[in-house]
Amino acid sequence: MSIVKEFREFVARGNVLDLAIAVVIGMAFGRVITSFVDDVLMPPIGMLFGKTDFSNLFVTLNGTSYPSLEAARAAGAPAIAYGAFINTLIQFLIVAASIFAVIRTYNRLAGRGAATQHCPFCDTDISTKASRCPNCTSALKPGVTTTWLPEAREAPEKAPRG
Repeated sequence: MSIVKEFREFVARGNVLDLAIAVVIGMAFGRVITSFVDDVLMPPIGMLFGKTDFSNLFVTLNGTSYPSLEAARAAGAPAIAYGAFINTLIQFLIVAASIFAVIRTYNRLAGRGAATQHCPFCDTDISTKASRCPNCTSALKPGVTTTWLPEAREAPEKAPRG
């Protein structure tokens, strides 16, 4: 099979198109979050700390004082722009929380949160569809025959979890 034909089949599967759309939407979402953090969220936080521009917080490594980060960079001074780092960190946390919320909602709507039951023998959570524990092989539902059972093994009293 030629490389061109193999690549064409790979692209035709649809996964590549879905991924490309997700990347484009993700880039647009990133720009929205960047604008939200830089233009809406950080100015009030900067005012609370007595600074007007949070992204202009920096420390020069050569000990020289500069009026702004742009002036320090224009002079070629080595500078740690910790304000810009804080902005980026807040952007990341907002994106991570947004993605978590979307995935959590999707899993709830798709029914991915499978119901579980507690195995009284080995103290693990397993699917409610299981008739036998996959960890300790104990029978969980009445009427299930067991092929192996330890001598007089009884389920321990349920202790409060937590």
